[in-house]
Amino acid sequence: MTEPLDRLANLRDVAGAAPGLRRGVLWRSAQPLAGDAVPTEVAAWPPRTVVDLRSAAEAPGPHPLLGGETSVHAVELLDAVVDPSALARQRPTMLDLYRSMIEPGTPLVRAVALVADEPGPTLVHCAAGKDRTGLVVALVLRLLDVPHEAVVADFARTTAAMPAVAARLAAGAAVPPGTELPSIPREYLEAPLDALAVVLRVWDDHPGGTAGWVRARADGTAGGDLVGRLRARLLLEP
Repeated sequence: MTEPLDRLANLRDVAGAAPGLRRGVLWRSAQPLAGDAVPTEVAAWPPRTVVDLRSAAEAPGPHPLLGGETSVHAVELLDAVVDPSALARQRPTMLDLYRSMIEPGTPLVRAVALVADEPGPTLVHCAAGKDRTGLVVALVLRLLDVPHEAVVADFARTTAAMPAVAARLAAGAAVPPGTELPSIPREYLEAPLDALAVVLRVWDDHPGGTAGWVRARADGTAGGDLVGRLRARLLLEP
């Protein structure tokens, strides 16, 4: 059954990834579009905070959720490491793309700090809600000590949502210049579990584990006890 084009794709409450997480605090999705119907997958709408991980080329106008009590924070996760408009030409492997997003990693940590500190509910999204959103959510979950298998399972759920995501992109959502949706490699349309596995190993192998990796990359806006703040926000029993 085809999803209606006015339904926000790939939306879910991150608390569903594992027991012990607080519902109604952190949501993840593909990009919202003007005219979207009110989602039924979450208890309340709209979010108080939006963390938009898209590049400027993907977000040419005002964010459709901006206004009222909703604030939008742009964290251009790819722009910090690669020109998004070049992706259509260069087509790096998903592993290379993921490695580029975790080194130096400061924008990734800044996104997590917004989840920890800004009023909730918070929505984190990119274009598809797959790679950039997937890494931010995976980092959040590992900082909460969610086991690898649960992190991977939540990450993998996006593959089933990709037909709906692609339909909305084809219907007119902004994409980087030069991108032709029918020619996008298949691996770009699935959740790349092998790439995520490499990222999880990098975080685990860092001195102090994932928390140590974050502390080494936190800038002034994400300093202090970021892990403690995140746990207080998202865990039922911090």
